[in-house]
Formats: sequence, structure tokens, C-alpha cells
Amino acid sequence: MVREVLKRVEGTEHERKLQVIQGDAIKTRFPFFDVCVANVPYQISSVLVFKLLSHRPMFRCAVMMFQEEFALRLTARPGEALYCRLSVNTQLLARVDQLMKVGRNNFRPPPKVESRVVRIELRNPPPPVNFSEWDGMIRLLFNRKNKTLRSVLLTKPTIKMLDTNRRTQKSLNNNPETMEEEAEGDDKGAEQIIEEVVEMERWKGKRASKLDLDDFLALLAEFNKRGVHFA
Repeated sequence: MVREVLKRVEGTEHERKLQVIQGDAIKTRFPFFDVCVANVPYQISSVLVFKLLSHRPMFRCAVMMFQEEFALRLTARPGEALYCRLSVNTQLLARVDQLMKVGRNNFRPPPKVESRVVRIELRNPPPPVNFSEWDGMIRLLFNRKNKTLRSVLLTKPTIKMLDTNRRTQKSLNNNPETMEEEAEGDDKGAEQIIEEVVEMERWKGKRASKLDLDDFLALLAEFNKRGVHFA
């Protein structure tokens, strides 16, 4: 394919303007670009989307074709069956528009799935949130998205992890100013703090599958205020 592309511009005015980088799109470091247009192997869709979302400097937009179900997950809303971690993380960092559906009969031979073309535009400036910690919470909640927040968070492995994170954060931020800021809940364990948060009116009985971006941002802020961190 690379040879064919180079052959098409050979000897033309476009030859000096074209640079072809051959390699694994997941492992290769992307250069600066303004627009991305791609029809990628569907099995790398998720990894590639997250790579683009974290790409800096920011690009103007990406127009890409994905398997239909994957494309619909990118724009799924709370309460919809396809709403998932991918939906929440993508919508936090970017605006996604569904452009068109591409039927399987447009390909030879026809694949077993339908496809869709979407446009991805990064939010600029990006939201002021620690993405590693955000994703840690979102990953945890969407492991069982239809269970209540209480059921998901009040498990022994989760409590142990959050208690470990609390001790780590305290040791890293062991200075008078930080200690004063995190004084609320300082003498409590993760289990007690989780109980208090999930019993608040905004989140009592709620499930990840029904929460929107504002809910998740507020939930993370509430836990952080009480000294609980997910990364």
C-alpha cells in the first residue's frame, strides 16, 4: 500500500509534500498533525481513540470509520444500553458527532458488521481533572455499571485499594498545608468515607449506567475532598 501511494504522487507537484510513515499505528509516535482521516482495523479502535485523545499538541479534528456498535458507544448517553467507560471518557475529552452510516454492501467482500463515520474534536482547553484518577474511578464503577454505587465501592478489594491510596497520598503530601486541606475525614478509613458519600442524596441508590459527566465529576471531587483517591 505504501508503494502504491508513493507511486501515485511520483513525478507530480505533490511528491515533495507527502511524507509516509510506515509502522504500527499504536506503537509509532505521531508527529504534529491538524486533521486525521482514517479507516482503521476495527480491533484497534479503542486503543487508537485513547491515543488520539491524549495526543499533544491538540489536533483540529479526526474523521474516522469504526464498526457501528463501537461508533455508537462513543456518543451513548446515560441509560442507554451502549453507555460505558468508553462513552464517558471520550465525552469528557472530546466532542463526537455521528456523520454517516456505511452499509456492509459498500465493501467487497462485505464484512459481517455495519460501519459508521464519526468526527472527533478535542475539548480545548481540556477539563481540569487528573485523567489517571478519573479513569481509575470510571473503570471501577463500570465494571458493574448496573449495580448501585454502594454495591460496587463497598467491596473488600476496593476498600483495601482506596485505603492504600490514602496512605500513599498522605506520605507524598506530608506537609502542613496539605494536611490542613485534607483534614476532613483524615481520621476515617475508606469504608466509612464511602458509606458517607454514597448515602448523600445525589448518589443514594444511583448506578453508573444512569450518571452523566457532571455527576461523575462531582463524585470524584467529593471523594478527593475527603482524601480518597482512585490512582
